[in-house]
Amino acid sequence: MAPLSDRSKNFPLGHGFYQPKEEMLELERRHKKLAIGIPREDYRGENRVCLTPQSVELLVSNGHEVIMERGAGLASNYTDKEYSENGALIVNQKKEVYQCDVVMQVSPFSGHEIDMLKGNQILFSALQTKSQCGENVRKLMQKKVTAIALELVKDRNNYFPVVRSMAEIAGISSIMIAGEYLSKAHGGKGVMLGGITGITPTEVVILGAGTAAEFATRAAFGLGAMVKVFDDSIYRLRRLEDHLGHRVFTSIFHPHVLQKALASADVVIGAMRHESDYKGYMVTEEMVQSMKSGSIIIDLSIDQGGCFETSMLTTHRDPVYKKHGVLHYCVPNVPSHVSRTASLALSNICSPLLLNVGQNGGIHKFIKHDIGLRHGTYVYRGILTNRKLGDTFGILAKDIDLLLAAM
Repeated sequence: MAPLSDRSKNFPLGHGFYQPKEEMLELERRHKKLAIGIPREDYRGENRVCLTPQSVELLVSNGHEVIMERGAGLASNYTDKEYSENGALIVNQKKEVYQCDVVMQVSPFSGHEIDMLKGNQILFSALQTKSQCGENVRKLMQKKVTAIALELVKDRNNYFPVVRSMAEIAGISSIMIAGEYLSKAHGGKGVMLGGITGITPTEVVILGAGTAAEFATRAAFGLGAMVKVFDDSIYRLRRLEDHLGHRVFTSIFHPHVLQKALASADVVIGAMRHESDYKGYMVTEEMVQSMKSGSIIIDLSIDQGGCFETSMLTTHRDPVYKKHGVLHYCVPNVPSHVSRTASLALSNICSPLLLNVGQNGGIHKFIKHDIGLRHGTYVYRGILTNRKLGDTFGILAKDIDLLLAAM
């Protein structure tokens, strides 16, 4: 074997096996310009909008185009002038908005709206599984769209950011609404929600221990009310107390304990989460009959079937009715009651999402790397990927992970 000095003549220092190997770095993903359409919400009682003027300015400054139907933000007190000054293109015809590559709205797409789509687009909206119909799902598949449910999208911490934000708003709003309807001005018995020195505080019973229940509890405590929380999970009740930082009356759904609490309650809020294993109604009609005359029920779970046997769907225009002397408030989209705040919360989630889609080369590239967005996709390029919808309407649903691996 030749000495090192001889070998170095053939392979000078810095060359050959002495030379560092080049590392193959991932090339930066090509930025994709998005044409984003925001229609005016036609769904009755829906006052929210997905993007605020400030978010539009952010998107436009990053090279995207935002096309809005005239009046899209008026229900949240955002004028067309504000959107236009921040770079949005305002159009008169709804159909022009539905020709964009990306269409984003709060309410689920109706059959008429799906008919206006050009096809092969990206759709963001709520899904609301229980309000869907098989015909609309099949129309989306025929249009070869990729449809993403905002309430099913997860963040990096495995939470549902849209659901959590709207639940926070609904929880706080429920206490504000209860205060309104306990007042004499709205036909209540003239009781102030909370309490002052020397007067027994009002009693609030909350069914559920999720996010909406937690923020309803915080708001009620802040006003000085006496709060009792019921749930079918000891874990959720313990977590609620941990988040609040102090003890609160908690109980599982023991019928006698619940009935006694209802009999003395001024306000009862139904905030049970849809994944609860509890079957049937938490509160029967007989229990409602035992409640005090002039008390109020607010059913935040009405869009999932409701917590009370006496619950019936209402709207923001006609939100309450009285049964057995108890006022019932059963509006499904409570965050629309404070639409500007809710729109800000939605925009804080939607605008970064759209920016990430553009920076990562479009939805089809980004969805391969983002598990949370993939979780919210229920139709991918015309193929149903949500098993629950498939089982409901008898449509074959495929695994999105397998589809992405094959494409």
